[in-house]
Amino acid sequence: MSTVIGRWRIVTLVTLVVGALVLAGCGGVLSPDLFIVYRTGSVPGAQLTMLVNEEGVVHCYTNPAHQGPAHHLSDPQIIEARTIQEHLEEPASQHESLPPGPGSVLHYYLRDANGSVRFSDNSAHQPSAMRKLGLFVLSTAQKVCGVSQQGA
Repeated sequence: MSTVIGRWRIVTLVTLVVGALVLAGCGGVLSPDLFIVYRTGSVPGAQLTMLVNEEGVVHCYTNPAHQGPAHHLSDPQIIEARTIQEHLEEPASQHESLPPGPGSVLHYYLRDANGSVRFSDNSAHQPSAMRKLGLFVLSTAQKVCGVSQQGA
């Protein structure tokens, strides 16, 4: 009789462990966000929000009330996004804000776990990571998310 009870406890324990693993797998662990970029400007197609997470899932949307569908970056694009974010760590932690130059068209606001940066397409003294971010946003919106970038 005690063998039956012992086996019953083992079966119950295994069932609980397997059930917990299944539930954890179904809910999934969400990857943290790498950064979110808000782009605005004075030309058609300038308004864009792009959210990129650690695993390369990206959402692009032009309407603040509607988050676009999930898209996936290629491995080189994930590396590029992480490199840009790493190079902007220090400016973000200092909440760097560069004023736009005359005739500025596009304005960027990036927020990540370290803080935020603001700059425009023609801000003076931009580190190369800011220029790379502008290009990353444009190319990812077009090639990955399929968002028209007329004028942007």
